[in-house]
Amino acid sequence: MKKILKKEEKKRLKVGGETQQKTEASGPGAPQQALDYLTCWAENRIQWKFQKTRQTWLLQHMFDSEKIPDDHFSILLCYLEGLRGGARDTTVQKALGLIKESGQAPEDVVVQQRAHRAKEVIQLLS
Repeated sequence: MKKILKKEEKKRLKVGGETQQKTEASGPGAPQQALDYLTCWAENRIQWKFQKTRQTWLLQHMFDSEKIPDDHFSILLCYLEGLRGGARDTTVQKALGLIKESGQAPEDVVVQQRAHRAKEVIQLLS
């Protein structure tokens, strides 16, 4: 019954041109959660627990210095030593692609910075 009433309330607000405001405070975003996960891995392995979503976020954004600062990148490199299987292969392939891309844009600072991180990753995983 509650579900039906809630649905009707949403329809009524939509027709009236109003939007429903969320009252819940949102927690830390994905970047902060991933960095906290990485810090916990480095500092407190007893409490640390593997989380696939956090690892995936870190792997997707590891070359971006705005999302993963240099101090966390050094921790991430240590974390990557334990990477196995398909994630390891995909990471190496992505890093190789970034290095190849950096040869085509030698004047782009952001691309060169990503390529530098990619070289470090390849050196570690090869």
